[in-house]
Amino acid sequence: MVISGMWLQEADSLSSGNSRLLMIFVGMVAVAMMIQAIVVFVAAIGAWKASKRLFAIAEEVKAKALPVVDRTENLLHELQPKIKVITDNVVETSHVVRAKAQEFDSTFTDVNQRARAQTARVDEMVSSVLDTTSGIASTIQKGVQVPVREFHGIMNGLKAGIDVLVGRKNHHPPPPYRGDEGL
Repeated sequence: MVISGMWLQEADSLSSGNSRLLMIFVGMVAVAMMIQAIVVFVAAIGAWKASKRLFAIAEEVKAKALPVVDRTENLLHELQPKIKVITDNVVETSHVVRAKAQEFDSTFTDVNQRARAQTARVDEMVSSVLDTTSGIASTIQKGVQVPVREFHGIMNGLKAGIDVLVGRKNHHPPPPYRGDEGL
């Protein structure tokens, strides 16, 4: 504003040195504006070239990507019924597996109960056999022990009788019979 104010003043008011400075200043402003215009013009050309290159790249990507997208879309349309069938099969299979697992569980439980019952019966039979065997062994022992004792008594009596008849005197009486001797 100062410069335009100086410019509009009367010619007498400017000195020759001031007018020269004014012209130099105006020239510098004109050169700076010219440089600025050139820089803006060069930047515009660079932006135009960059946008042209970006459009070319975009067209190239579009040309290469569209067939892939189309093939993918077609593939998805073809696979959609197959995927539905697969998911239905998986659901059905899970139901079958669950049913078989429950059946196996009930069968296993039944087998386990039967095995326990058989084990209890076998245990009862073995206990009965052992008790019977013990009773038989006791009966056999008594059945053998009584005749052996009687036979031993008879033998001792015969021996004592023969000793008396023969005239041998025993200074020591025979030991008393115990039931567990001779067995």
